[in-house]
Parts: sequence; C-alpha cells; structure tokens
Amino acid sequence: MAKRCEICGKGPMTGHQIARRGLAKKKGGVGKKITGITKRRFLPNIQTITIIENGRKKRIKVCTSCIKAGKVTKA
Repeated sequence: MAKRCEICGKGPMTGHQIARRGLAKKKGGVGKKITGITKRRFLPNIQTITIIENGRKKRIKVCTSCIKAGKVTKA
C-alpha cells in the first residue's frame, strides 16, 4: 500500500528517535547524554476518498492537508 498523496506527492520521511538519560543542567544535573539513536519513519496522514473527476467517481489516496485546503472535491 503506497503511502503517497496523489495530489501533492507527500510521502514518508525519515528521521531519528533519540534516547537520552541524565538530568538537565537547568535542573541541577550534569546534562543530558545521548545513549542511542534509532532510525524511524514519519508517515503522512493519507486517507482514501471518493472524488468526482471529469464527471466520474474515482477513489484516490489524498493527505488530509490537501483535503482541508480544498484541492479535491468529494463525491
């Protein structure tokens, strides 16, 4: 199942989940230390909706930001 918007092309992005331990300096500690970095994916909020295109109904996958912006007309 493709997690990509058919209107704007928004898709999954990569990033890191950073694990830290220790007490922050402003709370009286020696500072936070990074103990591990794990790769992760940020997935877009993709919804399958029915739209009207050229007078016909069609089901496409669209991100919620495109739906809120009014880039598609729901059937």
